[in-house]
Amino acid sequence: MKKNSSIKIAVVGQGYVGLPLSLQFARSGITVLGLDIDPDKVEALNAGRSYINHIPSEVISDAVKAGTFAASTDFSRINEVAATIICVPTPLNKNREPDISFIIETGREIAPHLQKGSLVVLESTTYPGTTDEELRAVLEAGSGLKAGTDFHLAFSPEREDPGNPDSKVAIVPKVVGGYTPACLEKATALYSRALRVVVPVSSCRAAEATKLLENIFRSVNIALVNELKVVYAAMGIDIWEVIAAAKTKPFGFMPFYPGPGLGGHCIPIDPFYLTWKAREFGKNTRFIELAGEVNTAMPEYVINRTTEALNAQKKSVNGSRVLVLGLSYKPNVDDDRESPSYVLMNLLQKLGAEVAYHDPYVPVIRKTREHAHWAGTRSVNWDRQTIGGFDAVIIATNHKSVSCEQLAEWAHCIVDTRNAMAGLKTTHGQVWPA
Repeated sequence: MKKNSSIKIAVVGQGYVGLPLSLQFARSGITVLGLDIDPDKVEALNAGRSYINHIPSEVISDAVKAGTFAASTDFSRINEVAATIICVPTPLNKNREPDISFIIETGREIAPHLQKGSLVVLESTTYPGTTDEELRAVLEAGSGLKAGTDFHLAFSPEREDPGNPDSKVAIVPKVVGGYTPACLEKATALYSRALRVVVPVSSCRAAEATKLLENIFRSVNIALVNELKVVYAAMGIDIWEVIAAAKTKPFGFMPFYPGPGLGGHCIPIDPFYLTWKAREFGKNTRFIELAGEVNTAMPEYVINRTTEALNAQKKSVNGSRVLVLGLSYKPNVDDDRESPSYVLMNLLQKLGAEVAYHDPYVPVIRKTREHAHWAGTRSVNWDRQTIGGFDAVIIATNHKSVSCEQLAEWAHCIVDTRNAMAGLKTTHGQVWPA
């Protein structure tokens, strides 16, 4: 692909991964067709409206006006493009096993419209073998074309980190693995048009495994500090002070921080993709699974600390009014996927508490597969009377826009999972580290 030649691509899935990628290609002068099954998203995009907090509407509007970006629900338009990039969800099912149904269904949708010589790239995180086995089979069966001969096939893991200013699509190195050397060359050429650094690897499976390693690394280290938090708390030692001291070492240490559990689209899910696939080869992944157990248990620890905090006020969880502060899984974004706040709310509700939440980034809870019963619930107001009406406030996410100084004045009892209240004195309440 020549750097100055015109090209049109499709990006399937216009969410937290697909939309930023689409806009980066559009900024690079490539015409992008954003495909999504949600007509409301498509309507918003074509009107230049953003539905993701950290993506300004003006960026979308500019691309639409320039003619470099348009959205559609019509998958038959795949026949217009030279390359199709798939960015769809890969959740776990109710048995905590990989669910690649979105990948397979997308493959079925685009296969009849594939053109000879075109490129298909999967970006959805998955287990090694998905691209060159499951996706390839679906594409070949539906198109009558052969991967590596009639069309090109590749895998390139997404590396999105919503809300992180250093996580810009253009500057984050892009790992790419191809089904054949020719497939790799084609995919590398495409991404090189829009991204500064492309990192080729030997195969789709190597690229798939790279993404899993990145997220397993984080999961295991977060589990370590979560476990140490519990142990050190029993010893009367502040884990946050210990981490701050340890990270002054200029070599051999990388700081990770504890919390109420794992959230987001990657770390709570991706390690289990590998543990599931490893069983096919008769291998156990005890280290990874143990990390998953530790992280999954953290909401229970937070609830136990909340129970202790309420008991100190001669109150029980049953009948108490408890506010969960922060619904998104990380600070300063509106991304609530796999958020541990939902787990906290469910546990509190089961114990008989009256539960509410406050999050300026999630004013109303959207309907999701996992937490449908919370759909339509609204964030409570942020004022002295409202916050003071709760028996306990659990800081699950420490948004910068939420004043901890005001919380220190208003709240009767604060359970702090993020060290957000460090150095602050409360007016009439108490802070419980969790």
